[in-house]
Amino acid sequence: MAAPKPVRAMNPDRIKIFSGSANPRLAAEICENLALESGQVKLKRFSDGEINLQVLENVRGADCFVVQPTCTPVDSNLLELCVLMDALKRASAERITAVLPYYGYGRQDRKDKPRVPISAKLVASFLETAGANRIMALDLHAAQIQGFFDVPVDHLYFRPVIVEYYKPQNIPNLTVVSPDAGGVERARSVAKRLNAPLAIVDKRREEANVAEVMNVIGDVEGQNCLMIDDLIDTAGTLVKGAEALLEFGAASVTACATHAVLSGPAIERITDSPIKEVVFSNSIPLSDAAKRCGRIRSLSVAPLLARAIQSIHEETSVSRLFE
Repeated sequence: MAAPKPVRAMNPDRIKIFSGSANPRLAAEICENLALESGQVKLKRFSDGEINLQVLENVRGADCFVVQPTCTPVDSNLLELCVLMDALKRASAERITAVLPYYGYGRQDRKDKPRVPISAKLVASFLETAGANRIMALDLHAAQIQGFFDVPVDHLYFRPVIVEYYKPQNIPNLTVVSPDAGGVERARSVAKRLNAPLAIVDKRREEANVAEVMNVIGDVEGQNCLMIDDLIDTAGTLVKGAEALLEFGAASVTACATHAVLSGPAIERITDSPIKEVVFSNSIPLSDAAKRCGRIRSLSVAPLLARAIQSIHEETSVSRLFE
């Protein structure tokens, strides 16, 4: 995606972009796209691990954006985001937007068992209490998480970047595949823009991080399959889905997901799998092991987020970024 060109130069005294420690490189790319300097923050820890933070510049009356994916270590990064927003709120920032390239705890969005929390709602309450006047998120695990907030939410999608990457490749006999029933709408939207048919992997999950593939819905024989998901964690669903597609006659399997959670045996599973390539956004920074894996590729969402930040600051439409 091409770098955004601001309609007019933005006043650096009126808009400030800050970053926590979760993904400072992404925040720097966003600032570069907007021709702004990153806000200065002194971030240290006391000897017992408590966060020691100070904003080192004037933010009174400023429109502040805090870029912080709540990825591993999730709890630490979430608290760091809340502490930074609290500092901005108490320094009289006019508006604070929490920019969440990855929303941790997003998979716990409902009560599907007795006596379990709705952690995605709890995180929403944390963010609002800490001072967030607005939320910007990228590919929430479930779109209804937007309803957990009482402040405006701008929900962006990795989809335009995916289409821009794959469309020029003109992959022959392409079929877009959803790895489970819950991701059908996401996969369908990509398939529509790539003029490709859709298939679905029918999966039964017995417990968290354990998936059992049951069937493939749709004709994948002789097709080059592209699996689309919002995140890849342990890669169990991904690898079993790829194996099922090949068993049903697929010619090849590649994959694309927004968030590279990649915990536990994920890298090893991807390396040992028949998958040709796995493409992620840089919403979560890749680990050293992931960078060494020749099958993993990262695409930047900094231009997309930068354009959204510009639109929010200038009070123009954000919906144009969905295509």
